[in-house]
Amino acid sequence: MAARDVCLSEPSADLREAPKRLQRRVFEEYGMPNARAELYEVDYLITPELGGAADLRNLWPEPYSDTVWNARVKDALEDRLHSMVCAGKLDLATAQREISTDWITAYKKYFRTNRPLGMN
Repeated sequence: MAARDVCLSEPSADLREAPKRLQRRVFEEYGMPNARAELYEVDYLITPELGGAADLRNLWPEPYSDTVWNARVKDALEDRLHSMVCAGKLDLATAQREISTDWITAYKKYFRTNRPLGMN
């Protein structure tokens, strides 16, 4: 997928959230069959906004709380990287590699901070 493809089309609403049929499988794959789904976002390693697929290998359970590096913080990074790719400030392959390799390091790099914004 090319950068222009991810910038010209918005992912469908059903791809913004991992498909329900996969969510329970993700918890099972991660050894969390009894996890309370409302406490987690079954998140994309590479978000559809950056060309990621709704595939079990691209999904993982990410907590909404219990850590400062949570699902909401990663969502902010996803938005930042998508904006940078579409503005021509970052190539798509780099964005995909950095978010999938170590998203916390990528957050620190692109937000120029050592802690999530809004944290004291």
